[in-house]
Amino acid sequence: MARPGSGLLVPINGLGYPPQNLARVVVWEWLNEHGRWRPYSAAVCHHIENVLKGDARGSVVLGQVDAQLSPYIIDLQSMHQFRQDTGTMRPVQRNFYEPSSAPGKGVVWEWENDNGSWTPYDMEICVTIQNAYEKQHPWLDLTSLGFCYLIDFNSMSQTNRQSQRKRRLRRRMDLAYPLIMGSIPKSQSWPVGASSGQPCSCQQCILVNSTRAASNAILASQRRKLYGGTAGNPGATGTLTVVRQSNTFAGTSLWSPTSGSSGTNNNNISVGGGQAKAEQVQLPLSTANFPCSPVMPSLSSAHGHHALTINGQNNLNRPGTQRISMGTARGAIPPGVPALPVKNLTGSGPVHPALAGMTGILMCAAGLPVCLTRAPKPILHPPPINKSDMKPVPGINGMRRKTKKKHLRRGKNPEDVVRRYTEKIKVLPDEDCTICMERLVMSSGYEGVLQHKGIKPELVGKLGKCGHMYHLLCLVAMYNNGNKDGSLQCPTCKTIYGEKTGTQPPGKMEYHVIPHCLPGYPDSKTIRIVYDIPAGIQTNEHPNPGKKFSARGFPRHCYLPDNEKGRKVLKLLIMAWDRRLIFTIGTSSTTGESDTVVWNEIHHKTEFGSNLTGHGYPDPNYLDNVLTELSAQGVGEDNLKE
Repeated sequence: MARPGSGLLVPINGLGYPPQNLARVVVWEWLNEHGRWRPYSAAVCHHIENVLKGDARGSVVLGQVDAQLSPYIIDLQSMHQFRQDTGTMRPVQRNFYEPSSAPGKGVVWEWENDNGSWTPYDMEICVTIQNAYEKQHPWLDLTSLGFCYLIDFNSMSQTNRQSQRKRRLRRRMDLAYPLIMGSIPKSQSWPVGASSGQPCSCQQCILVNSTRAASNAILASQRRKLYGGTAGNPGATGTLTVVRQSNTFAGTSLWSPTSGSSGTNNNNISVGGGQAKAEQVQLPLSTANFPCSPVMPSLSSAHGHHALTINGQNNLNRPGTQRISMGTARGAIPPGVPALPVKNLTGSGPVHPALAGMTGILMCAAGLPVCLTRAPKPILHPPPINKSDMKPVPGINGMRRKTKKKHLRRGKNPEDVVRRYTEKIKVLPDEDCTICMERLVMSSGYEGVLQHKGIKPELVGKLGKCGHMYHLLCLVAMYNNGNKDGSLQCPTCKTIYGEKTGTQPPGKMEYHVIPHCLPGYPDSKTIRIVYDIPAGIQTNEHPNPGKKFSARGFPRHCYLPDNEKGRKVLKLLIMAWDRRLIFTIGTSSTTGESDTVVWNEIHHKTEFGSNLTGHGYPDPNYLDNVLTELSAQGVGEDNLKE
C-alpha cells in the first residue's frame, strides 16, 4: 500500500512553507538513540507551542506539564532537548501534518510490548495506519516505510513478516495536537528571509550573519591549508552543491561536518536538517546566496569535492518527516570549532556535562559554531562467554535460586508477634509514643479504631534490643500495615526483630564466575549475577492487588569481584533474595512509571567495564556500602555464622 501524504506539505513559492490560509497540525518530536523521531504527547506539544508564542528563542520546561519529563528542557534556539542532571542533549523537530490526519483528530495507534503495556507508534506510522483504517482497508503493509510488519485491522494485530510473531495493537482517542493557521511569524521562521533571495535586513540577522561570516572565513582558510585547495582556484570545480529539502525550512545554528556513506568521494553542503527526499541544485559560487544563511565556499582537491554539511537544528519549522541513517560516517571536527562533550560522567574531561550542554546552547544562541561530540556509551556487559567458561562460585553451593509463589504466603498472629519482642512496662515514663504521638500515660491513639483481645489501649511495651517504648496496640497497628511476616522493626532506630522479608514478586537468581576482571580488580575474576522477574499480577501484599505490574529491563546483570569480600556479599545477596528483599513493586525513580518492579534500597553494579552512570567500577567503597545496606535490611554478617 502506498504511503499516504498526510504528513507532507508540498513546496510553495520555492521556500517550503504554506500560504496564509493553510491550517496545520503541529507535532514536536525528539530523536532517540535508534535514529527514530518519537513524538511528544499532545499535552506536551500544546505546552511547547504556548511557550513558543511568547518567546521563540526561549526554553521550555517539560516537567511543568508532564512530571515524568521533569529533568528535561527544550532550547528553542538550538532545537535540542537538554537533560539537566546529566547534560545529555537530543535533537528535536517541529513537524506539520494535515488537520484531517491522526494527530489532528487526537487518534493514537499503539502496539503491546513484552511487558503488557502499550507503546505509541512513530507519528509517521500512526498517520499511515489511520489513513488506511479510514479507507477501510483490511490490512496494511509497512514495508514501504522501512518496517517488515503487516497490520491486520480485522484482528487488530501486528505481524512481523520475518519471525511471524504477532502483537496486539489498539486505537485510542486522546487530546488533539495543536492547530495553527496563517503565515509563520518572523520570530519562528528565523533565519529564513524573504523570497527575493536577498539576505534579511533585520538587526538581529545582520549581527548573526556578520558573526557567522567571520567564522566561515576562518574555517575556510584553515580548510584550504588542510586540503591544499581554494575556492577561487580556476582549476577547481567552482560550484556549490546544495541539498535542499523541498518541505523543510533552511536554517543553521549547530554545524556538524559529516561525510556521506556512498561510494563516491564527494562531500556536499547540506542546507536544512533533513535527509528525506531532496533535490540537488548546482549553483555557481558567485551567485549562491540564501537569506540569512551565509554561503560557505566548497573546497576541492584532485580527488573530489569537499565541503561542510550544515544541519539546520535550530530551525523551528520542519514540516517534513526525516529519516536519518545512523550508519552514516561522521567526519572530523573542523579546525577552529570548539568541541563540547555532551555527556562525560567519568570526570575525565575538562567540562562538566551540564556546563557543556548549557555552553553549547548559549553559543548557538549567539550564532557561534559548536560541534557537539557524541556521548560515551557505558560498557554494560563483558565479551561473549561460552557456557563452559561459567564456573560455580567457590564456597557457594549451586548456581541458581528461585522464588516460587508458595514461598510468598506467610502470616503470623499480630498479638503473638508483638508480645514475642516486647515486655510490659508498669512504671510509664512521661514521653510520647512516636507511633500515635499520644503520651504513653494515656491510651493509644488507635483506641476505638483497632481492637484486639488481650491488648488493652493503655498497655505499653518495651522492645527488647533497643529499649524504645510504645503502646502495644500501636505496635499491632504498625505490624498490620506492614508485610505481616512475623518480624518487627523499631520505627525510631530501625532495629529489626525476627527475620524481615519483603514483597518481591516471583523470579529467579543465577550466579557464576566468568573469566574477566572488573576495573579496579585486575587480579580477580568476576562474579556475575543475573536476576530475572517476569511481569505479573499484584497480590494482597502489593500496592494495587489484582492489577498488572511491569518488569522493565530484565534479565538484569550485576557484577562483583571474585574475592573474599565479593563472595561474602554474594552470600548475603542470596539470603536477601530468599527473603524477597532485592526488589519490590512501586514507582520507578528514573522513569516515573508506577506498578513496576524496582530495586529495594540494595544497590547493585550493573556496568561491567565502565562507571559512566555511577553503577559500575572502579568503586573502592562499594562492597562496604552494600554490606551496610544489607545490614539495614536485617541481613548482616552475623547471619552467615548462624
